Amino acid sequence: MNDETTVADVLLARSTDDRPGLCNVDGDAAWTWRQVVQECAVRASWMRETLASSRSSRDPAEVSRPLHLGVVFDNVPELVFLLGGAALSGSVIVALNTTRSATELAADAARADCDLIIFDPAYAEVARALGTERHLSSASMEGLLEPHRGAALLVEPGIAPETLLMLIFTSGTSGNPRAVRVTHRKIVIPGESLAGRLLTADDVVYCPMPLFHSGAVMAAYAPALVAGAALVLRRKFSASGLLPDLRRYGCTYLQYVGKALSYVLATPVAPDDQDNPLKVAFGNEAAPLEQKAFAERFGCFVMDAYGSTETAISLSPDPLGPQGALGKLTDGIKILNSETGAECPPARFDGDGRLTNGDEAVGELVGTQGLGLFDGYYNDAEADTERLRGGMFWSGDFGYADENGYVFFTGRSLDRLRVDGENFGAAQVERVLAALPGIEQFAVYGVPDVAAGDQVMLSLVMDDFDPQAFTAYLKGRRDLSPKWVPRYIRVAGELPATASNKILKRRLVREAWHTADPVWWRPGKDLTYRPMTSDDVARLRTEFETRGRLHLLTDQPPDHLDRSG
Repeated sequence: MNDETTVADVLLARSTDDRPGLCNVDGDAAWTWRQVVQECAVRASWMRETLASSRSSRDPAEVSRPLHLGVVFDNVPELVFLLGGAALSGSVIVALNTTRSATELAADAARADCDLIIFDPAYAEVARALGTERHLSSASMEGLLEPHRGAALLVEPGIAPETLLMLIFTSGTSGNPRAVRVTHRKIVIPGESLAGRLLTADDVVYCPMPLFHSGAVMAAYAPALVAGAALVLRRKFSASGLLPDLRRYGCTYLQYVGKALSYVLATPVAPDDQDNPLKVAFGNEAAPLEQKAFAERFGCFVMDAYGSTETAISLSPDPLGPQGALGKLTDGIKILNSETGAECPPARFDGDGRLTNGDEAVGELVGTQGLGLFDGYYNDAEADTERLRGGMFWSGDFGYADENGYVFFTGRSLDRLRVDGENFGAAQVERVLAALPGIEQFAVYGVPDVAAGDQVMLSLVMDDFDPQAFTAYLKGRRDLSPKWVPRYIRVAGELPATASNKILKRRLVREAWHTADPVWWRPGKDLTYRPMTSDDVARLRTEFETRGRLHLLTDQPPDHLDRSG
């Protein structure tokens, strides 16, 4: 393969491959790679026909645009077939996030110019709520595809590495969802890199993470396709189901995001846990001590990398580096002061390992030499302007580097949160909470989660906070994503603000739940709030320490530099 390779080229390479290609855990079905490509060719033929029929109803300015297919699916084989069909036909798959509300999905679909929305029957109610007649259940696909059975394996002329193949949504500091342009090269290049380092055709890739996220597409689907390794799909991640699946299908490679390792480690320990075929778990945002515990318990190697949907900046973990480091700064990646653009100096620490120059050492991760694999956002000039400044990519992720260049993540910009692997903006949540009866002043922001990413915290000013009434309000909001529900609620007499009445979120983030103000929280999954006690605070601190994330609580030394004893 070379720099001119497209996903269509890789599919052609798999078209005569009779080794296992795709397995479906939930349906217990399997296809060889030859059969997978045949199914992709059928969808490509149908897409060409659908595009031809849709052009007659388009605005003249839109006639030349490729077909945009919105998909509302969990991890099912049909999604793999549709993605391959788009790669062959020049169409675009718009990956709609199933955890978002119908209102948000409708807005996403409109911004992405979806000509048609295809949905899994499990999401029929969501599809109907989108308010468009242009949707189709995958259950009815078979009849539409029947005339295309036996279609020739054709690649649309003009498909190139920079041809758009997918739109995958992320969120920016303004809170508006942004569709990242995923081109053929954006899938092939990481596929080649991971396949070359970690896979052979005899390996089996386990993919329980959602394919509407870039991680599963670029770190599971892509390397499996490039290597010719089998791809095993599970509809939704299951901690208790992971080990049985690995054993049943002979999975040697696991792709994960965020808390997945934490959830698996919470399952009962068994004496035969290491009796499994897993060699490598590859992902991001797992806590350092959980990476180590997972590797030891299941007898595999864990690689936790840094990256984003934009893939403009990538850092590779160094097994010999300090614990918790994202990797080492390389040419083209710097930590810059987001206000002045100056390069941040290396971090300094006191005798207890506490960061002493955080104000100057903590800065934004910036790609300074081009945009990497980032091909811009779709139909969002404002987002491009925000991220692309002075020919550089400003990630919105913050951290510091030690004197040896090892990077440590400290958080995202205050209006960006990542909960259970989902990015979103605080402004989105604030819009939902703005109509809460009796609220006088409020702010939404992220605080560290004990395992990975963030949790939502709300600080508000109101005369009489009623947790039951608040819960009832949340349940009545259809536009509230489950990931947006606050974990912590601080009830204050007033919120810190600037002279221009802008709330000082940075101070709220720093204080988190360490405040004399009353704090309510949800310790479990239920939507039930109770007062936070000093015992709760102590237990949380212990959890952070146990998981190697104590450095994320700002009054604590970084775990890898704790020299206190």
